[in-house]
Amino acid sequence: MAPTPRLVTYSMNISLDGYFVGPGGGFDWSEPDEEVFAAHTEELRGIGVHLLGRRLHETMSYWETADQEPESDYSTVEWAQMWRAVPKVVFSRTLTEVTGTNTRLATRGVADEIAALRAQPGEGEIALGGGELAAEAAALDLIDEYRPFVLPVVVGGGRPYWPQGLSRIDLEQVSSRTFGNGVVAVRYRVVRPG
Repeated sequence: MAPTPRLVTYSMNISLDGYFVGPGGGFDWSEPDEEVFAAHTEELRGIGVHLLGRRLHETMSYWETADQEPESDYSTVEWAQMWRAVPKVVFSRTLTEVTGTNTRLATRGVADEIAALRAQPGEGEIALGGGELAAEAAALDLIDEYRPFVLPVVVGGGRPYWPQGLSRIDLEQVSSRTFGNGVVAVRYRVVRPG
């Protein structure tokens, strides 16, 4: 029996109108409360490798040292330690090197990197982060599950979670969870013919 291929997942906090970054590049409206942060931490436990665009890599570099601050609570320490442990691959047209624990620069296109990662032994999902990277992966039909955390806020524009200009993608809902602060986390699996 052939092993089950590793899932490629795309999960981010988004506004009700579908943006992960608002106008002007702000995303302060998306800071999770304890309950949502715990859900993100649980999701991180299932990740075997994280593929990131340059902007998200720069944003997430905060977690390289976040647990070293004196005011760091248990959740922050746990997340930072887990984030450093996860292998990360950064896609960039401008960077020639990257910093960060367990982090490397992609040497191939997203399709080839994902194919190589799926072929390697190992467990855990292949997570995608970053709008441009996800749009490229979606256009190539490489994403198996979309996992938006929908926040009860309308920001009126910015960078969209859902890739623009794609052909139709049929989805089936795997699960849905509503948090106390009104955030709704939904898992949609891509339905492919055959």
